[in-house]
Amino acid sequence: MFSRMEHPFGIDFGGTGIKGAPVDLKHGDFAHDRVRIDTPRPANPQAVAEVFGQIVDSFPSSKSPVGVTVPGIVRHGVVLSAANIDKSWIGGDADAIFTEALGREVHVVNDADAAGLAEAEYGAAKGHQGLVLVITLGTGIGSAMIYDGQLVPNSELGHLEIDGVNAESRAATSAREREGLTWEAWGERLTTYFRHVERLFTPDLFVIGGGVSKSWEKFGHLIEVETEIIPAKLQNRAGIVGAALVAHRKAGQDD
Repeated sequence: MFSRMEHPFGIDFGGTGIKGAPVDLKHGDFAHDRVRIDTPRPANPQAVAEVFGQIVDSFPSSKSPVGVTVPGIVRHGVVLSAANIDKSWIGGDADAIFTEALGREVHVVNDADAAGLAEAEYGAAKGHQGLVLVITLGTGIGSAMIYDGQLVPNSELGHLEIDGVNAESRAATSAREREGLTWEAWGERLTTYFRHVERLFTPDLFVIGGGVSKSWEKFGHLIEVETEIIPAKLQNRAGIVGAALVAHRKAGQDD
């Protein structure tokens, strides 16, 4: 159960855009229309903090905690990798930086982990027990490992080495687009990837997210694995919803 507190705020920080909205955690959806601002260049923490401030100030009545997705490894609020963002993020206490900049409690979380939490709480994985792996296919491959509803953070399964190469370099959506692969050819690569993950972790369920999940009927049946595999439901809302859920939980505001 969730208390009738002010709606927590979620921000999804991506390579091209930063999007945010207050979230109704009872229903797992935006409480108001989201606001989007282009990601600044360079996207260092200080410049990004200014954009975060503009987004939350679009909702002046809100003083609730904020959750922020980051495309990198996050441990106790500190960003430890920056594959697709400015290297100045590495080693920075993002929780502290953004809490000071916004004047309210802020918690950062890996972007795939946020999406996975949202799918487990409200989406395709809701009610599933055991080990659920939420895999997002996009520029890279993100992953969230959920066991009995609890997140095991920073799984980073897109960086597994398969046949001597980084898995996401061959199986991400960007690889299909870059190489002009047919759905069938891409399906073969995805089968190789998911069978490898299946052997390592023996999950109970795969949930496939990322923008390409909207085209599930074109490729889902081409992934040949024994584990049940289904598309995500929240699509591009998952990051914001999951980030808000993280902020809510870390603020200790669950009933």
